[in-house]
Amino acid sequence: MPAGWRFIAQDALTDAILDWQVPLALSSNPKRELSAPGSMVGKIEPEYARMIGPTGDPILRDWGTKLYLEIDGVIRWGGLVTKTSFDGQQATVNCEGFSSYPHGIPYEGYVISGRKITPKDPYAGKDKNHDGWVDGKKGKEKVPPPPKPYGGPRVDVFAMFRHIWAHVQSQPRGDLGLIVDTHNKGELLGAADGSDPWELAWWDAPDCGQTLTTLVNQYGFDWMETHAWANSSSNEITHRLRLGTPRLGRKRNTLRFAQGENIIAIAKPEGMGEDFANEAMVLGRGEGRKMKRAHVHNHGSRVGARLRRVVTVTEKRYASSSALRGRGMRALAGRSGELQIPAIQIIDHPNARFGSWQLGDDIRVQVHVPWVGDLDIWHRIMADEISADGRITLSLKRTDNFQQ
Repeated sequence: MPAGWRFIAQDALTDAILDWQVPLALSSNPKRELSAPGSMVGKIEPEYARMIGPTGDPILRDWGTKLYLEIDGVIRWGGLVTKTSFDGQQATVNCEGFSSYPHGIPYEGYVISGRKITPKDPYAGKDKNHDGWVDGKKGKEKVPPPPKPYGGPRVDVFAMFRHIWAHVQSQPRGDLGLIVDTHNKGELLGAADGSDPWELAWWDAPDCGQTLTTLVNQYGFDWMETHAWANSSSNEITHRLRLGTPRLGRKRNTLRFAQGENIIAIAKPEGMGEDFANEAMVLGRGEGRKMKRAHVHNHGSRVGARLRRVVTVTEKRYASSSALRGRGMRALAGRSGELQIPAIQIIDHPNARFGSWQLGDDIRVQVHVPWVGDLDIWHRIMADEISADGRITLSLKRTDNFQQ
């Protein structure tokens, strides 16, 4: 294990530290991912007596142990032990981020946003002969039309995201101590007029993890899991889920990533191939000829100078032209077909010190690619992996493939 590195094991229920120096040898590098749990795999060999608890079971237990990687006093990765296996003296330990926990957990409550409310008609039953006049008041008082239905209270997307996490952590033995950001997205679930309420009901057997993923995919936002020491004088570790709309991260003008300096390897450059599109057709609310729809085009100098390729998106929750067009723009943002570098491997360097970036940040990547020449393109960091030899792999996507 490199100097300054240590793996720390913590009881998932009590948060008691179980071991300060878990003798873990990495099989796959600790990986953090934007809007995904991340993962880590390691092995322990031979059997260590201190890795056995007082009950005779290993202290690294599936869904019973939190495991962290600390580098030079800073927690760089945190997650849950999700699977262990044993082969003779060797134990294999698979870990995933805290955000993997809601998957497979059923939602056991009921919540609705934008419920259709039909007011009681005060004149109901007062026109028994159906002549349009209040009974006994013909020629004096007509029966007015019944009150129109309207939409009930609506819930912000981030508030629902927090609600589901709160539901998961409120159950017995379900509290991870994960704090979710408290700000709102500014977008409400369900239709304002009550015509299309958003509902989450236990009798539909919804999976909490899948519901969280659906919210992210449909409403276009980022989240990121972080872990840190509460302070320098305690053993408490804090856990946070950051939320960002339309995205997390910022443009890092002060960092430099250049081949021959701190970039030591690049993945094969790639385009969009069959996923390329320069036009989007978005289908919205309604059926048949009455269905709402919008066409969005990308006629940029390089994107537009290609054959027409169309991506079709269905969003039944949208009815307004602006909402449909906005969804189409988001769909096209990731389909420009421009060349991108999917990953780079870097070393710790004055250009960009280890830990000087965050997931979601935009960085300038300068490399030379045969058949293409020199590339100088802004990319977004989607994931990072730390290796024991001091190298870091950054997974990237072009910045202009995201809605700004």
